Amino acid sequence: MGTLGKAIYTVGFWIRETGQAMDRLGCRLQGNYYFQEQLSRHRTLMNVFDKAPVVDKEAFVAPSASVIGDVRVGRGSSIWYGCVLRGDVNSISIGSGTNIQDNALVHVAKSNLSGKVLPTIIGDNVTVGHSAVLHGCTVEDEAFVGMGATLLDGTLVEKHAMVAAGALVRQNTKIPYGEVWGGNPAKFLRKLTEEEIAFISQSAVNYTNLAQVHAAENAKGFEEIEFEKVLRKKFARRDEDYDSMLGVVRETPPELILPDNVLPDKVAKAP
Repeated sequence: MGTLGKAIYTVGFWIRETGQAMDRLGCRLQGNYYFQEQLSRHRTLMNVFDKAPVVDKEAFVAPSASVIGDVRVGRGSSIWYGCVLRGDVNSISIGSGTNIQDNALVHVAKSNLSGKVLPTIIGDNVTVGHSAVLHGCTVEDEAFVGMGATLLDGTLVEKHAMVAAGALVRQNTKIPYGEVWGGNPAKFLRKLTEEEIAFISQSAVNYTNLAQVHAAENAKGFEEIEFEKVLRKKFARRDEDYDSMLGVVRETPPELILPDNVLPDKVAKAP
């Protein structure tokens, strides 16, 4: 950094210091005789008294999600950004390979009008869509809950069943194997096809693979993030036609390439 750069840096430093001092002075003049830094109290994993979340080491929980109390998350499952899993008055159990997508809410019931104790149980390889609400219900293996759907107390979604997006499933409703239910209140619409059943399983696999990419990205340190910014800036300016005309071959750094298993248009290469 040259002499001019140092001078500019010093001026910027003193301007910031002066602004902070004036802020503290303003607080005192308004009657607040101390300056308090406001910190975020968000915790991704949070105990409730003696109830603590248990998350498998190979599961992904996004930094902005909240997993609270008596919650178990199985191997390879993923809890995405903005989700809330609140196991305070009862327990939440999530199997392996299941994905709870962005802004979904999972809660439990200590008791309801019928006097039943209702934990929330979600099986293996289940897909729960964005902004869905699951309350004191059971979702069996390889079932599908669409975006914005609501499952009320005592609902049972059997294996390979599907709740359509935006559906409201009333209390104690049973959705049988291989059926699609939708509407408000939710009613039987039709049977699932074999292709749709296969899609439910594949959806869970896709999200497990995608979660690994997000977990790796969230684990990066500051220096690694800044280094990749430089790489992206450098390779954003390249022109493949111009390079080919000059006979230049530039290989994209591996840090900027998504794995094959999260890109649907890529075919896995034979070993």
